[in-house]
Amino acid sequence: MIHDTIAAIATPPGMGGIGIIRISGDQALSVISGLFGKTLKGPMDCHHLESHRVVHGYIFHPQENIVLDEVLVIPMLAPRSYTRENVVEIHAHAGPMVMRAILECIITQDIRLAEPGEFTKRAFLNNRIDLTQAEAISDIISARSTASMKIAAAQATGNLKETITQGRGMLISLLTLIEAAIDFPDEGDELISKKQFLEQIDGVIAICKQGIKTYEDGHFLRDGIKLAICGPPNVGKSSLMNCLLESERSIVTAIPGTTRDLIEEGINIDGVPFVISDTAGMHNTKDPVEQIGIKKAKDNIARADMVLFMKTAGEEISAQEIHAIAPSHEKVIIVFNKMDLMPLDFTPQLPENLQNIPHALISARKVRGVQDLKRQILAISAADQTDPTSVIPNLRHKIALEKTKTTLCCARQNLIHHREEETLAIDIRMAAESLGEITGDTAEIDILDKIFSQFCIGK
Repeated sequence: MIHDTIAAIATPPGMGGIGIIRISGDQALSVISGLFGKTLKGPMDCHHLESHRVVHGYIFHPQENIVLDEVLVIPMLAPRSYTRENVVEIHAHAGPMVMRAILECIITQDIRLAEPGEFTKRAFLNNRIDLTQAEAISDIISARSTASMKIAAAQATGNLKETITQGRGMLISLLTLIEAAIDFPDEGDELISKKQFLEQIDGVIAICKQGIKTYEDGHFLRDGIKLAICGPPNVGKSSLMNCLLESERSIVTAIPGTTRDLIEEGINIDGVPFVISDTAGMHNTKDPVEQIGIKKAKDNIARADMVLFMKTAGEEISAQEIHAIAPSHEKVIIVFNKMDLMPLDFTPQLPENLQNIPHALISARKVRGVQDLKRQILAISAADQTDPTSVIPNLRHKIALEKTKTTLCCARQNLIHHREEETLAIDIRMAAESLGEITGDTAEIDILDKIFSQFCIGK
């Protein structure tokens, strides 16, 4: 239990209707007692305020005894609070000066300013939530789409925690029997049933495989589908990016090679997040700056989930130039630009070996055909095949699941080949610790610090 009392502004900076200041710790009620009163006569003793009941009143400056703002105060007594400590929220008018003035009055009473994510960290340390739920709260705050928000909300309910806790519980039960067999070697054969052990190990391996598969199938709903726009110079790549973003993000000129560096931006298409990148035009050049840009472009294309290969409408296209840029990509759309310069009855002619690759005809300059292209992007991304309400582990979870699976496969082989119980115990213990990293039961302090440092200060 952390005993010092902390405070922070819990709402975004700026002007608005309501701003919230949160206080958490043993001294929360004592602090508010020196500042809050129900009437204009001055501060009152707040130790007897009813928990979870909104109280109207005023915040007074502790030295000058003047009213700073008319507020609502909500006391939430431990353990029925977000942090499982005494918590007081002050709902004031959201102006930068008044919020800062109230916070300064609180801090002058030997109350510490909260660190980023410290309220949620206390909720974790006080066993109100596990680490997966804490990460889900951060994901809800930073969600860039409806789909990623639903994923985070599903994880916040504790579904992932239940699955991981179940698997870890199975391993701890096995470890208990193995250590008993080590302590009582004469009864080892009675304590350890190979069939039962294999079933338990296979059950946890199945949990790991399912989690890894879920991540690989649906992580893009949280992280965003990487969409790279590529092609020769001066085909309208930057214009297309601006059309998709509906803003002037990329510089557009008639000069080939204008885009030399990689430009990335997030977009949301019908609730599905994408990270779109405008890459340098692919061509042979002796310009060292352009060469660096082309290398960056190729690296980005190699990491992309989808590729939009652009070509000027009316120009010939070959499979060789597509494969030279995106040899391993199944999710490629050929985008013919500048359709406004073509006859009304123009139809792109594709070689026979490119007939199976989807294509779109657009005019980025006239913003024609872009909505149809967006629909194709959504259809090919197959984003609708993943249930956004399912719990999808993040990359940290996936790595821990892979470690667990690998260790349990070794344990399985050791059990089959009748290795010493001590070796089996080491494998099972390592696997249990890897699963514990996901929920935070065995996570190192540096991992916790890294996770909570990514939160905003008031959360």
